[in-house]
Amino acid sequence: MDKVCASAVEAVADIPDRASLAVGGFGLSGVPTVLIQAVYEQGATALEVVSNNCGVDGRGLGVLLAAGRISRVTGSYVGENKEFARQYLSGELEVELVPQGTLAERLRAGGAGVPAFYTPAGVGTQVADGGLPWRYTTDGTVALASPPKETREFAGRTYVLEHAITTDFALVRAWRGDRHGNLVLRKASANFNPLAAMAGRITVAEVEELVEPGELDPDAVHVPGVFVQRVVELTDEQAADKAMEKRTVRV
Repeated sequence: MDKVCASAVEAVADIPDRASLAVGGFGLSGVPTVLIQAVYEQGATALEVVSNNCGVDGRGLGVLLAAGRISRVTGSYVGENKEFARQYLSGELEVELVPQGTLAERLRAGGAGVPAFYTPAGVGTQVADGGLPWRYTTDGTVALASPPKETREFAGRTYVLEHAITTDFALVRAWRGDRHGNLVLRKASANFNPLAAMAGRITVAEVEELVEPGELDPDAVHVPGVFVQRVVELTDEQAADKAMEKRTVRV
């Protein structure tokens, strides 16, 4: 099955308002920037995003955030984005903070068909006990807080029940991909991309290099094509456009 779309715009054209999106990347590494821009141009709004973070000001998911097109974020890190902080604290954005490993497993579990799991992460904190501010009012009071979660003891240790995440769509980026949707990721970009790809009911992948079926070493494939429904080949210019959050040098 040839899953290649003619353009990023075509690949995301049916994402509706209020859709849920799992988006790959960590910081600005492995972020599907071309697909995010296509969603911006397409116009979908009130989106519920699941991603490790929400990009930075003017880059990655920060593009959709600044346009007021995201209504809810489930993530594990919210730094590096002043507009995110402003919207959250002013009551414009609902935010569910999740321990990073828990978020990764919730996405993986969703893709694997596991409805929920127990983890020790968050036990004894507001993650398990409830009370984390999900949404503020305009005057700074808490409008909506996280509910308490079920806990259970195994072998003398307490664990908290976490539910799997599945989303309507997933947007991911890969180094190489074939027409069947098999993906290979490179170095740091192999972060949340495989997990986001698994969690989406319709997964769209932008690939820096498109190859023919059979050219990828099966042992090197990070995301099997069964998890990917659409593939977009990037231009050389798009593939090379990789921003850095912080550039440092050392002697």
